[in-house]
Amino acid sequence: MQAEFRSPPPDWQGRILSLLYNLLLTLILPWLWLRLFVKSVREPAYRQRIGERFGLVPDALAAHGGCIWFHTVSAGETVAAAPVIQALRERLPGRMFLVTTMTPAGSARVQELLGDTVAHCYAPYDYAWAVRRFLRRANPRALVLMETELWPNLVRLTAAGGAGVFLVNARLSEASFRGYRHVAALFRPVLQQLDQVVCQYEDTASRFRALGATRTLVTGSVKFDAELTADRYGVNSLALGAPAWIAGSTHDGEESVVLDAHVALRQRFPELQLILAPRHTSRVAAVVAEVESRGLPVVVLSVLRPLDECVGTDVAVIVVDVMGLLPHLYAKAHVAFVGGSLDDTGGHNPIEAALHGVPIMMGPKRFKIEEIWRRFADAGCAHEVSDAQDIAAVVLGLLEDPARRTSEGEAAKQVVARNRGARAAVVDMLAEWLA
Repeated sequence: MQAEFRSPPPDWQGRILSLLYNLLLTLILPWLWLRLFVKSVREPAYRQRIGERFGLVPDALAAHGGCIWFHTVSAGETVAAAPVIQALRERLPGRMFLVTTMTPAGSARVQELLGDTVAHCYAPYDYAWAVRRFLRRANPRALVLMETELWPNLVRLTAAGGAGVFLVNARLSEASFRGYRHVAALFRPVLQQLDQVVCQYEDTASRFRALGATRTLVTGSVKFDAELTADRYGVNSLALGAPAWIAGSTHDGEESVVLDAHVALRQRFPELQLILAPRHTSRVAAVVAEVESRGLPVVVLSVLRPLDECVGTDVAVIVVDVMGLLPHLYAKAHVAFVGGSLDDTGGHNPIEAALHGVPIMMGPKRFKIEEIWRRFADAGCAHEVSDAQDIAAVVLGLLEDPARRTSEGEAAKQVVARNRGARAAVVDMLAEWLA
C-alpha cells in the first residue's frame, strides 16, 4: 500500500524554513558587500562604519548595559519614532536610549532630531553571528521595532536574551500579508515572541493575528501626532515671487513626470514656481540636469541665502539640496505631490503637507500608507494621479479655485486633528512595561 504523504508539523516547517533562510543569508553575503559598494558610489556615507552592520558596536555604547533600543531603518521611521523616544526619555529619566538605522539618511535624521540625547549606530544585518555580537555588547533591556521590521534572527535572539520586543506603529498591507503567508511557518514563532504588536489600524491587526501574533493593540498611526521641528534653516522666511506647488520626497523617474506637468502648467501660469525635493539629496545634481534639459530656469535652495530675499519669478524650479526642510517647505505651496507613489516605493508621508492645510496628490502605489491616505481621500482633500496630465489637471483646478483649495486644506488639517493620540497610547504602554 502506498504511504500517504503528510506535511511536516508546523514546528518542523518553521525549522526547515529557518535553516533555508539562514542558508540564503550566507549565500547572499557577497551580494551585500557588492550592494554596499554600489550604493557608496552615489552616497559615500555607505563606505563608513561598515563594521556596525556586522555587529561591531562602538566602545562607548558597549560600556553601558540595559539600554532601550529603537530600530527605525531609515529617515521616515526615524521621524515617526523621535517624539516617542523624547516622551519616553521624560518618563524614564536616567535610562540610556539606543537608536539604530540601516541608511545614512536615517542616521542623519537621528543626529538632527535627537542629537547626543541618544546613542546611535547602524543595526546589524540579520546574520545570527552578527546579531549575537551586537547583543553581547549592547545588552538591551527592550527592543522597539518601527512599522514592519521583522527580522527573524534579530527578534529571536533579542527575546531569548530576556529583552522585551515590541513592534510599534505596525503596518501590513494586503500585498505584504500575502507574501508573509507563504512563509508563515518562519514568521509565526517570530510574531509569538513579540510582547506586543501595536498596530496602526484594525485591518493590520487582523492580518498580524492571521499570521500568528497573539498580542495586538490598535492605536492609530503615531505619524498623525507629528509636530514641526525648529526651523533651523530659516525656511519660514523663504519668500517666493509667484504661486508655487511642491513635489516632496520624489524618486528617480518621478521627477520627469512632475517636470512634464510643470512645463504644461507654466503655459497657463507663466510665473508658477515648483519646489522640487528629491528624497535623497545625493541625487540633486541629476535632478538639476533633468530640470535644465527642459529649459526651465533652476536654482538649488542652498544658494538662496538669505532666504527672505524674494525668489524672482524668472526662477521656475527650486531644487531642495538640504535634508530635513521638507516639513517646513510644504507651507510655501498651494498644492503638494508626495513622492514614492509613482514607483514601487509604496508612498511617503502625506501628513507633513496636511499639517499646513495643503491639498495632496499621490500616485496609485501607496501600499505603505494606504490607511493614512484613505482618511484624506474620504475627506475629499487627496487626489490620486497617475501621470503628468493628471498632476497638471489637479494643480490647475486648485489654482483656479481658491475657495476649493482652502476648503480642501482645512479638511486635511481636520483629518490630522481627528487622528491624533496614538503617540500617547504607545508611550503609556512602553513606559508601563519598562518601569
